[in-house]
Amino acid sequence: MKNYRYKLTIIVGSAILSAITGCKKDLLNTQPLSSISDATFWKTANDATLALNGVYDVGTGFSGYNFWVPTSMVNLDLMAGNGSEKESIPDNFTNGTLNPTYAFVGFYYGNAYSQITRCNNFLANIGAVNMDAAQKAVMIGEVKTIRAYNYFNLALYYGDVPLIQKLLTVDEANSVVRTPKAEVWAFCENELKAAIAVLPSSVSTERAGHMTSAAALGILGRLQLAQKKWAEAATTYKTIIDFNYYQIDPRYRELFLNAGENSREIIMSTQYIKDTYSHVLLQYLTPETWGGWHQYSPFNELVETYECKDGKTIAESPLYDKNNPYNNRDPRMDFNIMIPERTIFRGKVYSAKPGTTLPDRLNQYPGVWSGYVIYKFLEDDPNVASGFNSGNNFPLIRYAEVLLGYLEAKLESGTGVDQALLDATINKVRGRAAVAMPAVTTTDPNALRTIIRRERRVEFAFEGIRYFDCLRWGIIASENNQQFTGMKLTNDPANYKDYPVNANGYYIYKKRNFIAGKNELWPIPQSERDLNKNLTQNPGY
Repeated sequence: MKNYRYKLTIIVGSAILSAITGCKKDLLNTQPLSSISDATFWKTANDATLALNGVYDVGTGFSGYNFWVPTSMVNLDLMAGNGSEKESIPDNFTNGTLNPTYAFVGFYYGNAYSQITRCNNFLANIGAVNMDAAQKAVMIGEVKTIRAYNYFNLALYYGDVPLIQKLLTVDEANSVVRTPKAEVWAFCENELKAAIAVLPSSVSTERAGHMTSAAALGILGRLQLAQKKWAEAATTYKTIIDFNYYQIDPRYRELFLNAGENSREIIMSTQYIKDTYSHVLLQYLTPETWGGWHQYSPFNELVETYECKDGKTIAESPLYDKNNPYNNRDPRMDFNIMIPERTIFRGKVYSAKPGTTLPDRLNQYPGVWSGYVIYKFLEDDPNVASGFNSGNNFPLIRYAEVLLGYLEAKLESGTGVDQALLDATINKVRGRAAVAMPAVTTTDPNALRTIIRRERRVEFAFEGIRYFDCLRWGIIASENNQQFTGMKLTNDPANYKDYPVNANGYYIYKKRNFIAGKNELWPIPQSERDLNKNLTQNPGY
């Protein structure tokens, strides 16, 4: 049971202003929200701890979108061809209509800079605190890691962005210019390496959620993969492996529930506590039958990506039955996705059968649902976590990503892959007891590349990694620019007339028209450019 929390939002004097987002001069005349000020606050180790708590705060409940909270990360995955959402947020990013005034473009951008400002405030003042030098160095490393994580994501999605490393006056904040993406990422790499040198490789359960050198290395590994620094990425991931602390959990579904949040597979996660610092992802996920919103709808194209139990794709396996397509499949399909008339949740079979009065029937909101539901993260016991009050942590980096990243980096670096490496990496992920998929044996580079990419998609579904992968592989346009389908409605598509289906009897669902050469980058929010005329816009917007 969690009895810890690094959450305490404080305003440390007037220094915590929004450096980039919506700065207005009248804020300078606003009275402080408490009697605390920078001049009186930064004195003791306890003060530093309270300020660090404020840096870690990413919001609870329905707090805005950023690169930490569960609903934001799920939507990132859906944007990468894994599904849609009731209000079409993922589609609005990827169907060719994205524009600088879209609110969610501003949410990811603004909330990242809000946290960066808190990081800058901490780093500007921590030097004045009288405390143990080693403890202070660890705190600085944590904050640098948080700041680098935000800047890495900002540059990934927006390209060139202002690189702010200190507290700014309002006038300074409203006149900054964009820094080239390469420079932003070089800054991130330097910050992460500095943090790695001082952070512990792991922490006790009581300090769970604090940044470690493994977390900083995991972020650095992503950064290096994104830049195709294959040899460097391999070295980074091998460093985590050589800690001999993190491991593949024999469980799978439990990793995303309260029961598994202290697993040694979890390297970095956003922390929550029921009744104290909770989130609402479960309300979004839960079907309406059980009182939820059924907000998200996976695409059938993701469902079809899961192999059959023999380790072959549905196009290759003799186990695949087109009339019973959900049988004999990779167990992760059932762990991650609710399948109509198949998945049992809280003692009841989930059904989306159209033409009925069922709450989750496909035609309840025409064109809105695919028939599938995200099952990952959903607690079977409502007493553990309810829709509006979940204390379950959200994993951001798992050891499975380290092993698959290491294998990919070794493959792409051209240093050669053998069976021993496969068994030490991808086969550990596929071979966990709850999954028990057949071992990969091919060392052919092209075949193995396809397998690794498929493995990452099915293993990390809805964890917020897919968009990152599609961007760096150069496939984000092709993965989105297509007609998507939903649940299977008939085995006789030629004579089925009730709802539109494709040649295999699957519901014809969403269509996206991603604009290649433009939508790979999100636009700089127009609200920021209205405040700061020095901010240029990305091409096409």
